[in-house]
Amino acid sequence: MRGTVKAVAALSVTALLAAGCAKPAASISAPAKFKACMVTDIGGINDKSFNQSSWQGMLDAQQAAPAKIHAQNLQSTSESDYAKNISAFIAQKCGIIVTVGFLMGTATEAAAKANPSQKFAIVDCSYASQCLTGPKESNIDQLVYDTAQDAFLGGYLAAGMTRTGKVATYGGEKFGTVTIYMDGFWDGVQYYNSKHHTHVRVLGWSEPSQQGVFANSFTDTGAGQRIANTFINAGADIIFPVAGNVGQGSAAAVKTADQGGKRVSMFWVDTDGCVSDAPYCQYFMTSVEKGITASVRNAVLSAVNDQFQGGTYVGNLTNGGAALAPFYAPWRTLVPAALKNELAQVKSGIEDGTIATPTKSPV
Repeated sequence: MRGTVKAVAALSVTALLAAGCAKPAASISAPAKFKACMVTDIGGINDKSFNQSSWQGMLDAQQAAPAKIHAQNLQSTSESDYAKNISAFIAQKCGIIVTVGFLMGTATEAAAKANPSQKFAIVDCSYASQCLTGPKESNIDQLVYDTAQDAFLGGYLAAGMTRTGKVATYGGEKFGTVTIYMDGFWDGVQYYNSKHHTHVRVLGWSEPSQQGVFANSFTDTGAGQRIANTFINAGADIIFPVAGNVGQGSAAAVKTADQGGKRVSMFWVDTDGCVSDAPYCQYFMTSVEKGITASVRNAVLSAVNDQFQGGTYVGNLTNGGAALAPFYAPWRTLVPAALKNELAQVKSGIEDGTIATPTKSPV
């Protein structure tokens, strides 16, 4: 018995010595997540327009690959924040940096030139639109949208629905990504006039002269309200703001006028207004949308899956990158079936090239 105890003790000591001499087990840590980073324009993350749509695309990419992707953003409160925020994300070794808006072209291009291995994507900006000046950098994925196409449908719809014979549009600032909407809207009205022998007027913009009304802001809702009231007082009963959050002021003016018995409505821009700004939904006849969310999602996923190629994505009616939003109540029943059928025919004509949309505003 005593011998057995000694033997066990000896074995225990030997085991302990062996354990002490063994190499420690390697620690297992989870791989670092791919950082998908977004810098907003000055409208902010909740602008109910292109910043908000872009951020949703980032979140959708994260949801598609939650084990791989961590989405984060930095918000710009002034144009001086653009380069600073981009630099902060470069220092954090982001897998892709998405910048939002025409105004961010210069800062994005400078960062891309200085950091050729860093992947970038930019919304509403391309070399074709001269937002990026070149020479072309292969590490910038340009996400742009031929919104002349769906805005043309919007203009046709507005001309078919106006009771006063006057509709209106205005922009935030005079950029190609803004005026392309206004061109399409203007030409859609003219096309309706030519088909129906009507004389619907467009207040706020002329496609031939490229002259019109601008708020000179994408955040000043007071300007949006004043501009809309001017149009309403001039007889317009459908208004199409192409001005981001400035359109909130126009929505307030339309609501007040409609409740006062003037029966005024409007279109929203970039996003489906009945989703992004539901309290005003009943005043939105439709929304002239960009497929920003899907294109940003795809840009992030291409980067995380080593499929990033740079270049230019152009959203249009055919690929879903430009579209009119569905009709909601009360417009679902107020828009006549005949006009809906005409819109479908015009859409097909734009897609197959038999109906020309404007070419003056580059994408």
